[in-house]
Amino acid sequence: MTTITTPARTNLAAAAKPRSLRGAWRQIRQGWQLYLLLLLPVVWLLIFMYYPMYGAQIAFRDFLPGKSITGSEWIGLENFTRFFNSPMFMRLMKNTLWLSLYSLVVGFPIPILLALSLNQLQTGFFKRTVQMVSYAPYFISTVVMVGLLLNFLDLRRGPVNLFLMQLGLDPIQFMGSAELFPSVYVWSGVWQNTGFATIIYLAALTTVDPSLHEAAVVDGANRLQRIWHIDIPSITPVIVTLFILNMGQLLNIGFEKTYLMQNQLNLATSEVISTYVYKTGLAGGIANFSYAAAIGLFNSVIGLVLLVSANWAANRLTNKGLF
Repeated sequence: MTTITTPARTNLAAAAKPRSLRGAWRQIRQGWQLYLLLLLPVVWLLIFMYYPMYGAQIAFRDFLPGKSITGSEWIGLENFTRFFNSPMFMRLMKNTLWLSLYSLVVGFPIPILLALSLNQLQTGFFKRTVQMVSYAPYFISTVVMVGLLLNFLDLRRGPVNLFLMQLGLDPIQFMGSAELFPSVYVWSGVWQNTGFATIIYLAALTTVDPSLHEAAVVDGANRLQRIWHIDIPSITPVIVTLFILNMGQLLNIGFEKTYLMQNQLNLATSEVISTYVYKTGLAGGIANFSYAAAIGLFNSVIGLVLLVSANWAANRLTNKGLF
């Protein structure tokens, strides 16, 4: 039996490398149109997503406009320490986490349940009507949606409070109550976004093999059993993927909606990291640019950790992680 020596193996590896490079260039030449299409989004990604990361270093500097980023004094973790020792730190983390977890617990399963229910409907007209009604709010802009909330929940002229007064009940100051702000925020988001998420799950349900349901019916399985043993396992990869993405966005509460719904009466529960970054970085004066950048960078790092952790847990539990 002939044994290949170490130098021979090295020569074979060296000879294989150019061949692999030639094969790669051959594939590029054969499909250059596809690579040309890929070039545009890659360039966009580099310019608008990766290049701005260069400016993230102002979180570690005493940056002032008029100076270059590298010309500003390096202060290390001073801005982060200032934020961690701030009396606002615990309040911001508590409000952000509460709104995020509340939105996740309520808003994540509802589209799944709605999609599973619509998938069992046999009447096409009713099914399309429910889809249209549930999906329509998604096209309403955040500003318009908050305006609708302010009008519907107005203390004196809002239809909701007018209905309560017709029942002999006292009107409720929904937008001026710190205790009610999380519920108004979360349930209005459920109303606006459920239809869009439902369509994603319905699209996944269309890939389920009908023969599985036919076999289950022959075996005597009822509708709930078929949903539990066929439909849910079939869309589990989609559920896991969306759950991981939602975990990565756990601390990224929507700035526009939160800021528009804020007032002095509900500020105790409506002040979150994103609104605080805006107020300290832009509305608070130029001296706070570095401080606001540090808070935003902290928020992004925590989101990355949550994303990786959720993906690791999904791989361990279901072997269907995102990466």
